[in-house]
Amino acid sequence: MTQVRITKPLIEVLCGRHQPVPPIWMMRQAGRYLPEYREVRARAGDFLDLCFTPELAAEVTLQPIRRFGFDAAIIFSDILVIPYALGREVSFEVGEGPRLQPLDTPDQAESFGARADFGKLKPVYEAVRRVRRELDPKIALIGFCGAPWTVATYMVAGRGTPDQAPARIMAYRHPQAFTKIIDVLVESSIQYLLGQLGAGADVLQIFDTWAGVLPPREFVRWSIEPTRRIVEGVRKKAPHAKIIGFPRGAGALLPQYVEITGVDAVSIDWAAEPSLIRNRVQNRVAVQGNLDPLALIAGGAALDRAVDDVLENFGKGRLIFNLGHGIQPDTPIAHIDQMLKRVRAYQG
Repeated sequence: MTQVRITKPLIEVLCGRHQPVPPIWMMRQAGRYLPEYREVRARAGDFLDLCFTPELAAEVTLQPIRRFGFDAAIIFSDILVIPYALGREVSFEVGEGPRLQPLDTPDQAESFGARADFGKLKPVYEAVRRVRRELDPKIALIGFCGAPWTVATYMVAGRGTPDQAPARIMAYRHPQAFTKIIDVLVESSIQYLLGQLGAGADVLQIFDTWAGVLPPREFVRWSIEPTRRIVEGVRKKAPHAKIIGFPRGAGALLPQYVEITGVDAVSIDWAAEPSLIRNRVQNRVAVQGNLDPLALIAGGAALDRAVDDVLENFGKGRLIFNLGHGIQPDTPIAHIDQMLKRVRAYQG
């Protein structure tokens, strides 16, 4: 009996095969712009309870797939579950974002040698398994973690700040102590990503949301090198793992990031310079992005032009169509349908 090979368009792109119609998904696609998400979120109560209740996390992961038929689902979780597994206090305040127990002195950082309790993350793995069972075989399932630099910025300050200055100052003044935090996060992230692969994830993404605040020398030290170590560590156990990196705001440093980290694709923000990406990034790896989330809110002719720009700039090469960052809560659903129709009509 002949077996029919089921192809996942997103995986095809990551394996080096151009798709005439680029696969599409959206960062933060399970979120507050969806009424069905808001209903589940209200039922869950606390944000972490939603992340750590497998049936609810699986449900909100699948909601945008049911509504829009995206080519990938990304497991509903948060980049700060690793500090939680490391024994740090983590909470989410409505309207104010995450709050953590600050790790803001060199003595605290030097003594930060905790091993993660991965038992705390079993609900995430169970949510991955549930989604995998329900997902159409053609749709890829993405697991993820925060990059060590970005996670460390929240751990040091105990919250997000406009330019993540507390972590940057600690990295300058006390590089040895800051390295200790990064090292723990690298090892924990490797194990966490392997756990998601084992539970059924097809692809992994490493979110370095605050990479763009770093000068070039520090970008190599705190963004590129830890990401390289994670990619290397995952592939020691899972040699064929497909990994997407997202060093938001990296700009002209993206070619160096791609060359050193070994990622299969790089997600780019809306400010990325197209010719640089085409000539020095997309010629090496797949590109994911980079529609401005505010163009998606604007809709109309402006949205059509913005979608066309992404397709004209990157559609002839290996492209995963996405936003340049997460979708905003006030995005009209009709505008997502408009974007999808335009992308799916494209033949690159």
